[in-house]
Amino acid sequence: MMTSPGYTTAEIRQIVQEYQLQPYGRKSAWLAEQGLPAKRVQRWQAAVFDGDLDLGLIPREGSSMTTPPHQRTVIAKELAKQRTKHEAELERLTARVRELEDTNTALGKAIGLLHTMNEQEPDKPAPTTDPPSSSPQRPHSSANSPESSDPNVER
Repeated sequence: MMTSPGYTTAEIRQIVQEYQLQPYGRKSAWLAEQGLPAKRVQRWQAAVFDGDLDLGLIPREGSSMTTPPHQRTVIAKELAKQRTKHEAELERLTARVRELEDTNTALGKAIGLLHTMNEQEPDKPAPTTDPPSSSPQRPHSSANSPESSDPNVER
């Protein structure tokens, strides 16, 4: 069963919150501006504060048996404060996401430039020949020469 046909739960919750934030003596005028009967908004208010709105339950008629009206204002203000904190956190996180996306874009461009530079370089370096040595060649050691093993050879 719906609390009120033609309104979503989010719309009802928003109307109740705006109603609660109206200063004393301004609520009747605000209801008239919105074109809403006071009885309907009171019923919605009870559903929101009693937790029955999401279930689609209609609060029973008669006296309030749960949250007293003066505490409802306190609860509504606390909810508004929490919403403000959530919105600030959302803004901070959105800015961080943008920053990370910009960093990601910059890194992508840098990687693309590195790939472009790699494609322009030759695949393998050309073989180089060592220049001839300018120092004279030394004779080999006699210990390893075949002559040193012959006993007939004079030294």
